[in-house]
Amino acid sequence: MSGDDITVVHVMRHGEVHNPEGVLYGRRPGYHLSDLGRKMADRVAEHLAERDITHVVASPLERAQETALPIAGAHGLDLATDERLIEAGNVFEGKTFGVGDGALKKPGNWKYLTNPFRPSWGEPYIEQVVRMMAALGAARDAARGHEAVAVSHQLPIWIVRSFAERRRLWHDPRKRQCTLASLTSFTFHGDKIISVGYSEPARDLVPSHLLAGAKPVKGNSKAFGA
Repeated sequence: MSGDDITVVHVMRHGEVHNPEGVLYGRRPGYHLSDLGRKMADRVAEHLAERDITHVVASPLERAQETALPIAGAHGLDLATDERLIEAGNVFEGKTFGVGDGALKKPGNWKYLTNPFRPSWGEPYIEQVVRMMAALGAARDAARGHEAVAVSHQLPIWIVRSFAERRRLWHDPRKRQCTLASLTSFTFHGDKIISVGYSEPARDLVPSHLLAGAKPVKGNSKAFGA
């Protein structure tokens, strides 16, 4: 197996977002990194500074673009944008939808909660797999024999990782291993994924209730921020 055949695509979740109202922001524009989120982005840029990064791409949403810029800058690269890396669509965008806020008790919401396997409240999991695999393929092709960074969002990252690792796509959102500013790294031999790794270079900066597997905090919708 020659080095020219190996390409690594690091799929990064963006840093913390300034969202004091605890809104499920989804694909809505206007949500930027907080000061802490910018520190997370800088930390990951430092972590990757000596890696063989030749391509950096991000979701079009501001929080992803702002997370990717320090990484691109550290490697003297222009930042590319790929619409396929965008957050999953969700009918609850613009609402608070966290633990203890009563959203599940509202009859108007029940019609969206009938099928957790699809899911019925948003973009089907299989559609996320298709677009994310295409985005990973494009990043791989742009960095053949080297490494790429693609900045995206929690749910699409977790879904494409689950697909690559041959797990079911439906899951408990509280158990996603995809902390803020984390890296889910896909190693390709040619066009085939041969391994998936996970790391948290900015773990010490992440609030404890937002770490993977943490118990949700009542009333804190940001625990489900994407």
